[in-house]
Order: sequence, then C-alpha cells, then structure tokens
Amino acid sequence: MQTVQLTKDSQKDILNSLLKRSPGNYGQYESVVADIIANVREKGDTAVFDYTKQFDKWDISAENIRVTDAEIQAAFKQAEDAFVAVMKKSAANIEAFHKKQLRNSWIDTKPDGSILGQRILPIAVSGVYVPGGKAAYPSSVLMNVIPAKVAGVERIVMTTPAGADGLVNPGTLVAAKIAGVDEIYKVGGAQAIAAMAFGTESVPKVDKITGPGNIFVALAKKACFGYVSIDSIAGPSEILVIADESANPRYVAADLLSQAEHDTLASAILITTSVTLADQVSEQIEVFLKELPRADIIRESLGNYGYILLADSMDSAVDAANAIASEHLEILTKDPYQVMTRIKNAGAIFLGEYSCEPLGDYFAGPNHILPTNGTARFFSPLNVDDFLKKTSLISYSREALEKAHADIELFAEKEGLTAHANSIRVRFE
Repeated sequence: MQTVQLTKDSQKDILNSLLKRSPGNYGQYESVVADIIANVREKGDTAVFDYTKQFDKWDISAENIRVTDAEIQAAFKQAEDAFVAVMKKSAANIEAFHKKQLRNSWIDTKPDGSILGQRILPIAVSGVYVPGGKAAYPSSVLMNVIPAKVAGVERIVMTTPAGADGLVNPGTLVAAKIAGVDEIYKVGGAQAIAAMAFGTESVPKVDKITGPGNIFVALAKKACFGYVSIDSIAGPSEILVIADESANPRYVAADLLSQAEHDTLASAILITTSVTLADQVSEQIEVFLKELPRADIIRESLGNYGYILLADSMDSAVDAANAIASEHLEILTKDPYQVMTRIKNAGAIFLGEYSCEPLGDYFAGPNHILPTNGTARFFSPLNVDDFLKKTSLISYSREALEKAHADIELFAEKEGLTAHANSIRVRFE
C-alpha cells in the first residue's frame, strides 16, 4: 500500500485513480455487448442457446434451461447442514431488517372535496442475476431476493450460468430456495440480462434486474436500462477505514484485506491521524499476506488502489471520506458515533472494532448491495423501495377546482399550452 500525506492534491489524485475503475470506462466492450443484446432481442432462445454453448460449453436447450426441483433437492444434499442453517439465520436477519423499510399507501382529504394520495404497489416480476463458477456468492442471492419478497413481488426469476456439466453451483440453488426464488434459468453473461430485459421463448421478461456480474453483465444492464429497471451499475468492491491511535492495527489490516481479496480492481484505503498506527498496519498486512491463499490478488489490488492516508486531523479525515464516498466505511476511533454524525456519503457504515465489514456482507441484515465508485453521494443500498412503484392519486371536487382554475389557466397560458388552459376553462363556462 502507498502511504501518502493527505492533502487536497493527493485526495484529488486518489479520487481520479479510483474513478478509472468505473464500468463507464470500459467502452471498448460496449459494441460486443450491444451485438449480444440485439441478437437475443431478435432471435430469442436461439441466440441464448448459441451464446451459452459458445461461452459455457454445454448443450443447452428449451428442455434443460430451467432448474428442476430435483436439482434443487440434490443441491441441499450436497450442501453442509451447518451452512444451510447459517444461510437460514442470515435470511431471517435480512428479512427482519427490510421489513422495517415497508411503508403504506396514503390518502389526504380536505373539506373542499379535494383528495390527494399515493398508492404503493410492488412490481410484478423481478429478475436477479447471479454469477456462477468460482464467483458464486449465495449471500448475494439472499440480499437480492429477500427485499423483493418483503416488498410483495409475486414472481422472482433468477438467471445464473451453469458449468460445462450443465449444473449450477449448489450453494446458489440452496440460497435461492431459502430466499424464495420462483424460477431459475441456466443462463449467464450479457445474454442472460438481454433475455430478462426483453423475454425469450423460455426466459420471461421481467420489470427489474438486480445483481452483480462481470463487466459484460454490468454493461448489458446499462444498455437495457429504460426497457427494464435496474439496481445500479456496480463497480469493484471498496473499503475505507477511518482510525485513530486507539485502533487495533491487526483488526484494521484484516479488514482492509477483506475487500482487497475480491479482485485486482478492489480498493482498500486507511485514513488515520496516527503515524504509528499507519506503520503498524503496514506490518500486519505483510504478516497476513504470508498466510492468505488469495495473497497474489491482494498484493496487486493494494498496489493499484491501496492507500494509507495520513491526516492532520479527524476533520480532514472525515472530509476525505465524504469526498471518496466509499461503498464500505469502518470507523475505528475512540468515539465512532461522534465521527459517524459527520459522515454524509457512504454505502454502509460500520461502527467500532467488532463491527467489521464481513458482518454486513453475510449476517447482520442490512443489504450488502451498495453504491460504488463514489455514487454513495446520490445512491442508496438496495432496499424494499427498489421493488415498489408509487402512483399519485388526485381527485378534486368542482368546489376545489373552482378555487384554483384561474391560477392553473394562467400558468398554462404562460407556458404557451393553451389546450391545457382550455381543459380547465371548459368546466366553468
């Protein structure tokens, strides 16, 4: 990791470096993704099957594209009982947290007969994409599906690639069953996103697509946005730790590495007011790297996007954290709650030395699908609202409209929309 004195210039340089990881900077792949989407949109199943045979190397057809109940039962037999039990506990925590986000439709009536309100309904069909192979993450299945179930979505469709043997990762299938997925299709990549966005003979069209994926999946979601809703264009994982001299350097090092192991584009940043802590964390990182199986990935990640920033004060540390707007933010200080009150931009905030980032990834309940690449300045974690749609309700009596009609007519005429004004005026001729 690079140790850098935190200044306005160094902060700007780091922000520019981090933003280079955005999926928006991978334009060289957009034409490939556009061709896949156009082909799936035009040819449906035929294109999906061709791409699956080309990329995933197995003989897919309309008869075997959908995961069967027998395959799900076999997955449960392969999974360890202890792992299944943990997933069920995690699912219960996620459900309990997201139930607190639910809100109701409302109506507001006035004496003059006007009625205003908002009707809140779930979307009809939600689609979730789940990576396969070595990148299979059952925890993401729970995080994507359970908020949709809490919102009341009646039909949840999942796509995930199968291996060359035509089988899906058993942990993914177990998590899907626990979370409440209704249908699972063995399709991956940009072709899976296109299939859910536009529908094929086998894969149903959905209203929203959520879930992580590689750059082709991310670009496909971006290209299909508008035809279908999406959660976000997710970038590489990132963690930022704010720490003072009271922090345990071994904990800080371990937490930084927990995100650096994701891939070589992951970002891990420590901002500290203590030079001593900075040195100790560097030492502990080297200790851990001798033990961790993914050390090669971690070293490259830290070399590219790992920083220890030395801040003159906690105020400047907080300012830098707000500017970076990290996906995960840990606060390991004497009074983390006081520091937290000054944080404006973060996907999720972890307070205190026993609230490490993996707690949020797997078990606590808040969603781990978080805004990345500085988008925590204006985006939120995946939540129940993402699966709800709001419709405004308006009802005026003649008495209520009569009080307002002259104002509305004036407004419409000032905008040159005389037919708008006439629509009001004819009611009082």
